[in-house]
Amino acid sequence: AVMGLLPADVISDIFASRPKGGDVLKLSSAETGLFHLVRVDDIQIDYQEDSSSMSKRPQSQDGSTFFNQATGTNKVITSRAKLKGSGVLPVSPKISLDGSTSDENAKTYHIATTGCQMNVADSERLAGVLEDNLHLEAADASSNADVVVLNTCTIREHAAQKVYDALGPVAARKRRGEPVAIVVAGCVAQQEGEALLRRVPEVDLVMGPQYTGRLGDLLEGVSRGHQIVATDPSLITEDLSRPVRDHATRAWVNVIYGCNEHCTYCVVPNVRGVEQSRSMEAILEEMLELAASGYKECTLLGQNIDAWGRDMLPKRTFADLLYFLNENIPDGTVERIRYVTSHPRYFSDRVIDAVADLDKVCECFHMPFQAGDDEVLRKMRRGYTFDSYMKIINKIRAKAPDASICGDVIVGFPGETDEAFERTLDLMKAVKFDNLNTFAYSPRPNTEAALWEDQVPDDVKAERLQKVQRLATEHALERSERYVGRTVEVMVEERNPRNVEQVMGRTRQSRQVFFDGDIDELMGSLVDVKVIEARPWSLTGELCS
Repeated sequence: AVMGLLPADVISDIFASRPKGGDVLKLSSAETGLFHLVRVDDIQIDYQEDSSSMSKRPQSQDGSTFFNQATGTNKVITSRAKLKGSGVLPVSPKISLDGSTSDENAKTYHIATTGCQMNVADSERLAGVLEDNLHLEAADASSNADVVVLNTCTIREHAAQKVYDALGPVAARKRRGEPVAIVVAGCVAQQEGEALLRRVPEVDLVMGPQYTGRLGDLLEGVSRGHQIVATDPSLITEDLSRPVRDHATRAWVNVIYGCNEHCTYCVVPNVRGVEQSRSMEAILEEMLELAASGYKECTLLGQNIDAWGRDMLPKRTFADLLYFLNENIPDGTVERIRYVTSHPRYFSDRVIDAVADLDKVCECFHMPFQAGDDEVLRKMRRGYTFDSYMKIINKIRAKAPDASICGDVIVGFPGETDEAFERTLDLMKAVKFDNLNTFAYSPRPNTEAALWEDQVPDDVKAERLQKVQRLATEHALERSERYVGRTVEVMVEERNPRNVEQVMGRTRQSRQVFFDGDIDELMGSLVDVKVIEARPWSLTGELCS
């Protein structure tokens, strides 16, 4: 695309610099004697067979090896053995990239998704590839789908075993000789890799999150009878297909993939890879397409969203992105912009200013604190303290006093004493979170804390979890009660499943509101609602005329 536009030596320098999408390069040419400013919109990388990074582990500055860093393998197995118990060779359906309608071609797909918003967004992208590129239609169940995808999560305890259990029924179809393609995607796929094929040889494709946009090409190999592993870390490219959205008015928009942190309890860097920011222009283009399709709210996604832009050339900041989007999205289209998830170590005052000042950015902060004790935070390798976290909260309260503040907390981390746990309760009382996600610590594969000897007994963790949940509910009710008697702007999202005469929407602060209304008339609308009742996690109101 650049041949003839740029001198040959500049083109050579572009490739030598190994850029990512969004990078801006200033390059000089010996041929012309001029400088050339080049913006890289996207890159295309072929799937590299027989590559592996399994033996590579990054080290910290003190020379210690990080456990939680993505490694993996790419492998194509061209000769498959007969399946045990049935004696049949595994058969896969034909995959058509040109839309042909042969009887042997796959016609339907089914995706089962577990996990966080990132996985939901990835499943929408997977569905986009299957529908736009491969011309498949969604089936209502895996039992009658030609392509079955399990998009998996490894955060919860026993995650891998749950995947193996879920594979049972579809693997049985394979053993009966049915031409079905079985795909395991997501974080468990990245974690287990080729081991998953050894345990469940009926599986055709194991692919990590970084290969989501390449599903079509990988399935083409599966249709030739191959087994494929795609977990070796790779640069992420822009999707050529449009995601199949799960909702009609609100949408997820990935802005940064991966995580460079090394929290001692967390498996995410091990399965999501290093941070890779999407360009401002690509993010804006996706949001403008959503606006043209009638979407009213977009949530920007990132495991560590405050890190957006720090891997780019030149470096940018997440606040830059918020200002850019707010300025370039036309009024009357996408009305609300949300984002998750922030990291207290990198959170900046400019993000607070953006939330307080920009009309499209909602007044809602998701700020996981994980623990209140400084020593526990140090062992977690979180990079902040009780006091530095509270400084952020106080700045938010001063600049955006009506904003909601949400968080995550882990109880029972190895070595957490009763006194340390009390500091977590102290922090909760100081903040009074609008919403708090609560977890009891559980050891995760390939994480440092899982190997420590000072594990907290399960009964102690359960007791502490109940305490934080009770306190979180008290604070959530107190935060909800401030709305009673007020008129708030609500975006209508869906019908109340428990009362068909009511609709459900959210305030700018993301509090659910239920009120009487016609969903067919109000879907996607911004309406004023007077709040008449408060509960810990939701409100009831009356539609203002």
